[in-house]
Amino acid sequence: MPRIEGGKTHVLTVGELSARSGVAPSALHFYERQGLIGAERTPGNQRRYRRDTLRRVAFIRVSQRVGIPLARIREALESLPSGRTPTKADWARLSRIWRTELDERIAALEHLRDDLTGCIGCGCLSLRTCTLQNPSDTLGETGAGPRRWDDVG
Repeated sequence: MPRIEGGKTHVLTVGELSARSGVAPSALHFYERQGLIGAERTPGNQRRYRRDTLRRVAFIRVSQRVGIPLARIREALESLPSGRTPTKADWARLSRIWRTELDERIAALEHLRDDLTGCIGCGCLSLRTCTLQNPSDTLGETGAGPRRWDDVG
């Protein structure tokens, strides 16, 4: 599994992976427990990570930043080839899969931004007074609170 160059195995310790990726060792251990990354063990039971794990960790962090759940990230990573470093084309394929979902989230956030002050701020979601956003308090029939936002995104 490790790449051999000039007679040396090029793998990273958890500390090296942490330093290079900017991710705490505890988070790397968590990612490993969640099946997002893998490590080999030395005879002394120390973790050793392949260098391509750096790219996987970067992918995990960026995916989390845009709100992709860890289960979906794991599915995506499982679709990558084992035994070789993922290529730019591999990463592009994964980003295309999530593009529609991200576009929907962006639209929902824009909707929230545009309506936040006028809608949630006035409390009309639970009153009978707003004929524009909640005529006849129809949203109140489905429950208390900001019901309108449950269907967005």
